[in-house]
Amino acid sequence: MTKEDRNRADARFNKANLAKPGKSDRDVATKAVLDNMARLKALRLAREASEPPPPAVVKKPRAKSKKPDEKAPALSDWLAGEQSGGRRT
Repeated sequence: MTKEDRNRADARFNKANLAKPGKSDRDVATKAVLDNMARLKALRLAREASEPPPPAVVKKPRAKSKKPDEKAPALSDWLAGEQSGGRRT
């Protein structure tokens, strides 16, 4: 935050604090927070507008491991393969 921004924020806070003596400290603090949020949103939108858009993500098609007409192995064959591979069922 630059010194100029800090001075501007202090002036805005003091103006809001002195303008209406009937306001509570909570109302003044809430207004200061909302003003800060609006300022930060404007800065973010300006920054995003000045940046080039990110490149589009291209999804790669998944390679299929088996052909559509190829059938899965029988359950008994699959279980035997799992057991011989060191897996317990």
